[in-house]
Amino acid sequence: MPRLTIRKNWILDGIRIGLIIAGLVLLGSRLSIDSADAQAENNTPNPAEKYIVLAWNDLGMHCYNRDFKDLAVLPPFNTLWAQVIRVDNPPQVITTGITVEFFFENNTYSVGKSNFWTYDVELFNDDLPDNVGLTGTGLFGDMTLAGDHFEAVGIPLTEFNDGDHITPYPYQLATVVVRQQGTNLELARAKVVAPVSTEMHCDYCHYDRGPGNEDIATGVIEQNLLTKHDEENSGKYPAGSGLLMNRRPILCAECHASNALSLPGVPGIPNLSHAMHEKHNERVPDTLNGCYSCHPGPQTKCLRDVMSLSPYNLDCIDCHGTMFTVANKPNPWLNEPRCDNVACHGSGFQQDQPLYRMSKQHGGVYCEGCHDSTHAVAASREPSDWIKFDALQGSHGTLKKCTVCHLTWPSQPGPHNLSFQLRSMYLPVVLR
Repeated sequence: MPRLTIRKNWILDGIRIGLIIAGLVLLGSRLSIDSADAQAENNTPNPAEKYIVLAWNDLGMHCYNRDFKDLAVLPPFNTLWAQVIRVDNPPQVITTGITVEFFFENNTYSVGKSNFWTYDVELFNDDLPDNVGLTGTGLFGDMTLAGDHFEAVGIPLTEFNDGDHITPYPYQLATVVVRQQGTNLELARAKVVAPVSTEMHCDYCHYDRGPGNEDIATGVIEQNLLTKHDEENSGKYPAGSGLLMNRRPILCAECHASNALSLPGVPGIPNLSHAMHEKHNERVPDTLNGCYSCHPGPQTKCLRDVMSLSPYNLDCIDCHGTMFTVANKPNPWLNEPRCDNVACHGSGFQQDQPLYRMSKQHGGVYCEGCHDSTHAVAASREPSDWIKFDALQGSHGTLKKCTVCHLTWPSQPGPHNLSFQLRSMYLPVVLR
């Protein structure tokens, strides 16, 4: 065969190979695009599929002052978190194509239940609309997408139901509803406790001429406190600040740094946690009832989680240590006892964040989504904490029924090496 013919055949073969390769590239590109389109479609909520919402309060209890005319330790400020999960194999955390809203069916207003809005300018230099909190959040509305979850931060919730401003109910119920964006079609909902209390018993010691202020009797607990503070610290106040009694209302975090409020305080003055716990060390006993002298409280009983109940019977001191220990924490609120402490659950799992309430593990679900809030870990003492778990799995303990999130029972162990044998707990009796 002539060399020219061979070379021509090579050229033709090269063109054919090139076209084949180009076709494969285009096919691969098309497959890739189709895959991306399918994935995008897969992440778009489909009402024919099943969705659940895991919702919780970020803390086991939020506190606020009952009266703000003289001083404020904390404002009304509650926070809800939620994660939306599409039931599938594997389940998927969904953040797009949906809206998540919250409301309180029996607690629709706060003005009149609290005088916070009378003193908001003096305390926080912010003239807030009625029933709106420091972050601009009200008592209902859409939750904000925050990465892999939705949240409503700074809800100005009180402990009083509508129509009863006298009887406190610290375990308020929020309803969280997930809707398809655009159509407003409901996909999932949950009822979740938003705990809130004013039960801080300064009155145990600071009544007129009480053991906390033997020579002081103003007729008002808060004014007794401020007068005592003036007596002991007037020479230490920042220049030009004046006596506390002469410039009420006083925000404690104005001078004493508070991580809870993200306020830096005044340099050289101890943070609020240190000041309070150090001052009351050896004056208040290192017992649960001692803690309930300031933290809510013998009526509220904010420590209500499974570990505080029989047979465990743990209390504040078991985890947090004594008043002296708490007073000397380097970074209160941001550096707290860990669940993966070697003496506790260290062998079972590891927190991926310093705080339990910020940690997540199985499938990107937050620990509090399955176990519930700090100090309210399931199964809580309070029936209101059970509602969401009962609705999801028919029992009010930790969420551990796999098919709440998985379309079918998984063949591998679950989080913390949870045994697959748990499946037998949920099989119908006729199949056992």
